[in-house]
Amino acid sequence: MASNDHGAGTGRECAHCPWREDFPIEWEADHYISRRELARFLVAGSGLLAAAGAGLAVLGAREGGRITAEQRIARVEEVPPGGSLLFRYPTDQDPCILVRRRDDELRAYSQVCTHLACAVIHRPGSSTLYCPCHHGLFDLEDGRPAAGPPTRPLPRVLLEVRGDEIYAVGLEG
Repeated sequence: MASNDHGAGTGRECAHCPWREDFPIEWEADHYISRRELARFLVAGSGLLAAAGAGLAVLGAREGGRITAEQRIARVEEVPPGGSLLFRYPTDQDPCILVRRRDDELRAYSQVCTHLACAVIHRPGSSTLYCPCHHGLFDLEDGRPAAGPPTRPLPRVLLEVRGDEIYAVGLEG
């Protein structure tokens, strides 16, 4: 009758197990982990991740949730009343939209929809930003959702006008 141990622990290797020469494992010396030890490891790891997340949240709250880098966007005359201009702030991976309302007020927001990260657009003359993916609307006054599936407002880019130059000076939200 054939043995199921394949020569393990006997010093003999079976003829049909050539892989044992390439991967020699001493089963008696192998350390097994119990379910209780695995559960303890998973709980400790989850606790560390939760603590790291809480630490990052506290650091973000200490900064007031604001980014305060300064960047020139455009000259005021480059954005016609009722028109818009796309730019990137605070990094080249962060698309934003600047809108000049008919009353010459400037508003700027992240161009990333808070629903599923589609790009919001401005229709000339409109008082909303439109997300074409799911027909969401955001109020141009404060970036809050006005219609559709989005539930969170767009992060607002803080602006300063110096002479005829428009600068992004911070990001809220």
